[in-house]
Amino acid sequence: MSRKSILSIISKILPAKTAYAHCDIPCGIYDPNRAQLAAHTVIRMTQLLSESVNDNKIKLGHDIARMTLVKEKHAEIIEEELGTLENDYFKEEHFKEFSELKELFFNSSKLTAKIRQNIDLEAAEEILENILKISEIFYKTKKLHPVRLKSPYPTQREIVTYK
Repeated sequence: MSRKSILSIISKILPAKTAYAHCDIPCGIYDPNRAQLAAHTVIRMTQLLSESVNDNKIKLGHDIARMTLVKEKHAEIIEEELGTLENDYFKEEHFKEFSELKELFFNSSKLTAKIRQNIDLEAAEEILENILKISEIFYKTKKLHPVRLKSPYPTQREIVTYK
């Protein structure tokens, strides 16, 4: 039996699974902005879900389902982006220099579960605050000066960028 035939049989028995990652090269391209945007989206969906009132029960159910789906997807984005930053970007020296960093990631992980399970504006605001703090630390590790600004979003909360 040829090597090609053996590999063909093995690939049929054990098919390859698609792996997803930022890139794991490492490419050196990391940014907390996507997590910030996702947190703002979670806050906005939570606000809209809290305000949902409609005489048309079918439309109301549809709207609630759509807003919940968007909130869930953006909670996932938060988890993915924070996971990439925690596991790929931040190194041991960062965790030593910024002692609160591990706790920010740990608490954020717990909060993503809470914001998925509930319509909880306080938890959504808390995760945004954690992400803003992580963003500030991120920019400091890049020797940049982090700056908080009022966001242009309907959430009326802040974003972190740098000078």
